[in-house]
Amino acid sequence: QVQLVESGGGLVQAGGSLKLSCTASGSTFGISAMGWYRQAPGTQRDLVAAVSSGGDTNYADSVKGRFTISRDNAKNTVYLQMNSLKPEDTAVYYCHVKMLRLVDYWGQGTQVTVSS
Repeated sequence: QVQLVESGGGLVQAGGSLKLSCTASGSTFGISAMGWYRQAPGTQRDLVAAVSSGGDTNYADSVKGRFTISRDNAKNTVYLQMNSLKPEDTAVYYCHVKMLRLVDYWGQGTQVTVSS
C-alpha cells in the first residue's frame, strides 16, 4: 500500500500563485508516474499534469505555461507550482501515483480556490 499526503492548497486571488506538494509513503518501490488531477463541482476528474519516473512531463492545455510539475524521487514527492491562477482553476486537486504494477493510488484531495 502507498499513502499519499497532500499539502499547499488554499485561497488565493486571481493572478496569484500556490504550490502543492504530495509525499508518498509505505510501499513506494516501483512508483512510475506521479501527477495531479482536479475536479470542480459537477465535473469529472481531469488530468492537470503528470511526470514520469524519467522526468517526462505532460500538461493539460489549460495550464500550459502557468503550471510546472516536478518530482523529487529521493523524497517520493511531487510538486505542482501554479502561477497566474484563474478562477476557473478552482477545484479539488488530487495527487495520483501509478505503480509499475499498474496500481493507482490517490490522495485525499486539497481545495484550491481562486477568487476574482
